[in-house]
Amino acid sequence: MDKVPTIFQRDPTNMSRVTPEPHPGAAWVFAGEGHPTRKLDGTNVRVDVAGGVVVAFWKRRNPTREAKLAGAEPSYVSASRDDPADRHLFAALDVTDTAQWPDGQWPCEALGPKIQGGRESAMPRLYAFSLFPEILPEFPRTFNGIRAFLEEHPMEGVVWHHPDRQRFGKIKARDLSIPYPPKETP
Repeated sequence: MDKVPTIFQRDPTNMSRVTPEPHPGAAWVFAGEGHPTRKLDGTNVRVDVAGGVVVAFWKRRNPTREAKLAGAEPSYVSASRDDPADRHLFAALDVTDTAQWPDGQWPCEALGPKIQGGRESAMPRLYAFSLFPEILPEFPRTFNGIRAFLEEHPMEGVVWHHPDRQRFGKIKARDLSIPYPPKETP
């Protein structure tokens, strides 16, 4: 599983932030290619579908800091109904109708009231962002334009999907020092 690259260069003095300099691998985003979609804050999972039926269900696992330094990449591991930690993921899977989904492996975000504090959905569900993305119309493609949009419209971030379905680029609000979820005012 390839990690989706950030569309701006990382700040070498603070790798959790970006600079206004576009990432070379994301030149297509700034050339106006692809469509921006809302990045939802859930738990990344993958469903393997055959004949409209889920035949395997996977959850994403990030490597430890030590494993990352050794070159390890994120991967998927099988989710289990017997694992209490997976119960909310299965709650999202169980209410998602995959009967019309094409055969294949589909990454999704598991959402629901017990996933990431329920910020994105009051009801459990899977968001199949690669199949049915929530497209953002008239979205800016400049550093300042993206920053202004994310300041005005609280969301975790944006993912651009290239029409070739092979290339993606992202930006998170926190990359731009914009808190997400927004801090509540008393």
